[in-house]
Amino acid sequence: MKIKNIYCVGRNYRLHAQELNNAIPTSPFLFSKPTHALVEAKGQTIQLPGDQGTVHYEAELVVHMARNYEPSLPLENLIDQMTIGLDLTLRDVQDELKKKAYPWLLAKGFPNSGVLCSWQPFEGLQEMAVHDFTLEKNGQEVQRGNIKDMIFDLPTLLEFTAKHFGLGAGDIIFTGTPAGVGALANEDALVLKWKEEMIGGCRVRMAAK
Repeated sequence: MKIKNIYCVGRNYRLHAQELNNAIPTSPFLFSKPTHALVEAKGQTIQLPGDQGTVHYEAELVVHMARNYEPSLPLENLIDQMTIGLDLTLRDVQDELKKKAYPWLLAKGFPNSGVLCSWQPFEGLQEMAVHDFTLEKNGQEVQRGNIKDMIFDLPTLLEFTAKHFGLGAGDIIFTGTPAGVGALANEDALVLKWKEEMIGGCRVRMAAK
């Protein structure tokens, strides 16, 4: 699948914002990743930076745009697929960037920082709110989220993104992470689940450059 733009929503779950001592946003807070950040989780070992401080996992629901955004169209006509992904973050780097009021790209855009599982059909908001997504690390559940707990729902995110950046066919949106983020260690094994079934997994290797 060809992916064009990658939009990511920060602080879209109240408890996650609180666990990092961040203010609760009053409007959607977006940043982006380059397409070089993407990697598919299919059981392989992925390499991550091991010389830039801690790398944190952030499990998120990700949606794929089927067509260019039009405000009159229902969500089911705009989004055709969804999956669960990881927005990996160089947390120490991000903390320093925040102090300087710099953009987050160095902390969010490194290779393999945007992990995606296999794409699933988008079944609509009502059906998706019935199911949680989860992340397991070394066999233990560390994150559980549900779109009904998002501060800004999918229609709001699409409208905001289209208005300020443009939103078209092939674009994807990482919709934010629930509470429970934490640091990765060398050889950690990760499993992402949707409807309590595994749809992707990988092992991480922290490699000094």
